[in-house]
Amino acid sequence: MSLVLDPAAQDLLFREARTANTFTDEPVTEEQVQAIYDLVKYGPTAFNQTPLRITLVRSAEARERLVRHMAEGNRAKTATAPLVAVLSADNEFHEELPALFPAFPQAKDVFFAERPVREGSAAMNAALQAAYFIVGVRAAGLAAGPMTGFDFEGVRKDFLDDDHTPLMVVNIGKPGPDAWYPRSPRLAYEDVVTTV
Repeated sequence: MSLVLDPAAQDLLFREARTANTFTDEPVTEEQVQAIYDLVKYGPTAFNQTPLRITLVRSAEARERLVRHMAEGNRAKTATAPLVAVLSADNEFHEELPALFPAFPQAKDVFFAERPVREGSAAMNAALQAAYFIVGVRAAGLAAGPMTGFDFEGVRKDFLDDDHTPLMVVNIGKPGPDAWYPRSPRLAYEDVVTTV
């Protein structure tokens, strides 16, 4: 059985898509980011909680602050990418649940009254949304360079607040020269899937 999605789209989103390490200086516009969000916001999360928050780092001053928090090997990439997004989980996502999950508005208090429960759920569901975001960047014809090599507490203090947990930093733009490392191997179907 073949997939319904056109093979060129499969390549764009998955088979040929790679983590970019260099970028051209072509800007990433607000309209492009809005289009990406307007597509990926439909990805499923538990109780439609949508805890992902996106902080776009556009100013030179903010970029300089962020680069200081990046691991040494990620600094040049982050300094030169046309756009950088800090993706975080909103641990107070439950405040939006009455509007986002009208089928059961009491979920806010029934399931998510305690902060540790919210933090676990926010982390898992925002990570799902981060994956959607990366695929959305690819769907826009751009490359993403997601990274977790940074000082999480420093980024939280400098760009977020106590109610947000940083997940990753994503460099975004058109790939530049020598943007790709050789593709690493993937596990085979039979090594991943078990039928019981």
